[in-house]
Amino acid sequence: MQKLSARQRTLAAALDFSGFGVHSGLPVSLRIAPGAPDSGYTIVRSFEDGRSTPPVQVHFSRVTRTTLCTTIDLGDSVSVATVEHVISALSGLGVDNARITLTGNECPILDGSAAPFVDAIMAVGLEVQPINRKFIKIMRQVIVRNNDAMAALEPYNGRMLDLEIDFDSRVIGRQRMIFDWTPRRYFEDVSRARTFGFVRDAKILRQAGYALGSSLDNSITVDQDKILNPGGLRYEDEFVRHKLLDALGDLALCGLPIYGRFRSYKGGHALNALVLHSLFGSDANYEIVSAEDLPLAFDALDDVPEGLAVRPYLRSVG
Repeated sequence: MQKLSARQRTLAAALDFSGFGVHSGLPVSLRIAPGAPDSGYTIVRSFEDGRSTPPVQVHFSRVTRTTLCTTIDLGDSVSVATVEHVISALSGLGVDNARITLTGNECPILDGSAAPFVDAIMAVGLEVQPINRKFIKIMRQVIVRNNDAMAALEPYNGRMLDLEIDFDSRVIGRQRMIFDWTPRRYFEDVSRARTFGFVRDAKILRQAGYALGSSLDNSITVDQDKILNPGGLRYEDEFVRHKLLDALGDLALCGLPIYGRFRSYKGGHALNALVLHSLFGSDANYEIVSAEDLPLAFDALDDVPEGLAVRPYLRSVG
């Protein structure tokens, strides 16, 4: 009998969020709804006059900007920014298919982490779908560089991320995290890590139209050798954990879960997108395989957070 963890998953019910964009500062509502089997992650932009864009695949080929966030082109001069946190939450919990609908041009920042999305998914649970899960299996190393920064994808018997950051800041400094993915580990070790920024950069960013909605409620704020947030850090090394959260969201834009190892040093959204372009630059770099051929990949899905219900397939999704 085939294991349920070899099959695709979607949300058991739709979820609604309201907030504002960390860069635009504008109010926005977001809905995450169940997605049809093999649909992946799609985005729809709705407008006040009742119009909406056709569903667009969240895919690295549609990335138009990677300055401080990942922006996706929906066509007809419509784009959606800061998609990485919501996509990270879906990918991190092992969701294969979901439809995202937005009322604005940026996903809400909420508390600056993936935790609000994750907690809502935990509350409604997941539904197993009657289609086998597929993976992109890395067959040979691909690596991209920008000065001393780098990002690489390479063969590995599992799903691992190995990130290192190095900031000229005594508060952050050099941090590294090696993460073998399971939904439980994502929930416990990654999902609550918040985005961060420096007081010294705030004026320049706002003059350029960024961080207009940033505050201590949604960002770790570093001022010289101090963290200004009254509650301090959620993890001792929260900075590298957030970079890993971002990377999970960015890498999910390849369309399928990656079976292999991702390594990064001083990376970010730009290098994350670039390494995916490099991966798909040659068919020899990867194979698309069924979960049944990768027991370590779908066995990891059995390691779910306590309280996350994973239900057998009950209905079709339109």
